[in-house]
Amino acid sequence: MTSKKILYFDQVFDSLKQLLVENKPDGFDLLFWEEMSETEQQENLLTADYLLVATKYLDEAIFSKAKNAKLVQKTGIGVDNFNLEDAKKYNLPVANTPGANARGVSELTILLILALYRKLPLINEKTKLGDWPMWEFRPSSYEMSGKTHGFIGFGNIGQEAARRSKAFETKVVYYDKFRAPLEIEKELDATFLSIEQILKSSDIVSLHIPLLSETKGLIGEKELQMMKSNAVLINVSRGGIVEESALFKALTNNVIAGAGIDVWESEPTEINNPLLTLDNVIATPHVGAGTRDTLNRVFKMAFENIERVENGDVPQHVVNGVQYARLL
Repeated sequence: MTSKKILYFDQVFDSLKQLLVENKPDGFDLLFWEEMSETEQQENLLTADYLLVATKYLDEAIFSKAKNAKLVQKTGIGVDNFNLEDAKKYNLPVANTPGANARGVSELTILLILALYRKLPLINEKTKLGDWPMWEFRPSSYEMSGKTHGFIGFGNIGQEAARRSKAFETKVVYYDKFRAPLEIEKELDATFLSIEQILKSSDIVSLHIPLLSETKGLIGEKELQMMKSNAVLINVSRGGIVEESALFKALTNNVIAGAGIDVWESEPTEINNPLLTLDNVIATPHVGAGTRDTLNRVFKMAFENIERVENGDVPQHVVNGVQYARLL
């Protein structure tokens, strides 16, 4: 029996490649786009049975040549790295892995809040340089207990972050395009509010929404001005949701107290991005789901979906409306 070919598009290094290979089901060959010459890329694109991708942008230039592909499988949740209409044009379903990265991203959400509240990067730096800032930051450091944590976006990731936030005795308020089921609201003692109400009332605002045309630039100067002066903003969703120039202005003019930024308007962000110069910003390079545990869950879910299709079942978690795998 001839093995089916999965073409993985993103850059790999040894330990990541090993995890991919360990999770790959039998009966499939896994090929790595970034390790091929241009000629090899085009040859394998023509014959690949499945396209597997994390962050590389895929559009008609890829889909039109993937003559043999049955499914485009994303390892993750966000699908802003696809032209979904192009995939639909070629009758290619695009699927993602909802929920698989929720724990990792939710833990980073809490980590960023605590690190901002306790001035951890500054204290770490000063201590290692021989200073002893035992008292310096106490008047400007906070506990999460008793604070209002506002969530913009309350899907899998938002709810997981809320569970962890509640463990620190916060009050949870949220906005989502789709209101959460009553049992979830009861479990998390979560109150549904408008975005404006969340911005005005919250000590912590965290973003857990996809980047869509209606969410691009959602948080700009007007919205930041609504926030409390001691509030912190956490963005672990997508960079384009927050206008970085407006955020820099708000942080330098003490409109808000701090920001934890894991995602950026352009990635990698420019080294001269002024947000990187601020002491009240904690910057990370899109590592919200960046744990070995998350990778194993995501790869397992992605490969299981590929196996479903190969066994003749319909793919799960399709995001572009093409419900059935392409028949060749």
